[in-house]
Amino acid sequence: MLLIINDISDCDWNKFVDSHPQGNVYQHSSIFEIYKNTKNYEPVRFALLEVESKTIKGVIQGVIIKEMNNVFSQFSSRAIIFGGPLISSDLSKKYALDLIQNFDDEVKKRTIYTEIRNLFEMKDTLDTIPDYSFIEHLNFLINLDRTENELWKSIHKDRRKNITRSEKYGLVFEEMKDDSKMDIFYSLLKTTYTNVQIPLADKSLFLAAMKLLVPSGHAKFFLARYEDRYIGARAILLYNKTIYDWYAGASLEDLSNYPNEFLVWNILKWGIQNNYSRFDFGGAGDPNKPYGPREFKRRFGGDLVNFGRFTKIHKPHMMKITQYGFELYRKIVYK
Repeated sequence: MLLIINDISDCDWNKFVDSHPQGNVYQHSSIFEIYKNTKNYEPVRFALLEVESKTIKGVIQGVIIKEMNNVFSQFSSRAIIFGGPLISSDLSKKYALDLIQNFDDEVKKRTIYTEIRNLFEMKDTLDTIPDYSFIEHLNFLINLDRTENELWKSIHKDRRKNITRSEKYGLVFEEMKDDSKMDIFYSLLKTTYTNVQIPLADKSLFLAAMKLLVPSGHAKFFLARYEDRYIGARAILLYNKTIYDWYAGASLEDLSNYPNEFLVWNILKWGIQNNYSRFDFGGAGDPNKPYGPREFKRRFGGDLVNFGRFTKIHKPHMMKITQYGFELYRKIVYK
């Protein structure tokens, strides 16, 4: 007999995720812990338990995110599932749908929609999921199982020129070992997110990641420094030979010195030196809509994939209000 439960030890949970061929950092219990310590974030998870053997046969983990912590929070509340659900290979895909249904039952009264952001091909598993719509969404995956020279040659020549220029300019690649420079890091992120008019997660997310993920080897924070100024920032997540590009920011006044290109190149080199196999660029947008970062990522020579996303709207009328309200919010906040 199989039961869906939400009271499970981290040890048992991680044992299943670590053994699954599609196990990923976003389904690991460490992410659940940092979400618990992040303002306006509420993690939600369920496990599929085989009662007789007391063995986990499937997991799903996601988070409720509210962009605003006030009376308008209900208009900005959504649930996101990264890289899940994960189901044992000996079970039918019906159980994946059961886990998603339980997740939705838990979040539907508190969120406008649920979005499953796929890190791998999920159409065969989720093609019959009720009330969900598939939306194309691109990504670039870079192979790190090669030499640094081979990787360099695969990068577009214009991108190589910019990296070389950043090095000649004198940029220094610096790892953050603690949170002493978190204000600088967060300020660089905020500069970029404000410029593109996208809400940024609260600083508590990054403080929690520094405290909980860095010591366990599941995250690293990097800065690009020029003389005594920091002009670029990037955070990555780490799991099972994969580097996940997580958050990035840079000084707008210093973009001509290519801190973003400099940081990505040095992280890729770090990955090769530390025996990582893949760099996941974290998304490249809807192929049918313009998206500036797509061209930046494309020129690093990765493989283009379209794993897409699945979305279910729990409150259609509020969704329409939210779409209008978000545009108004952007005009007011980012004017």
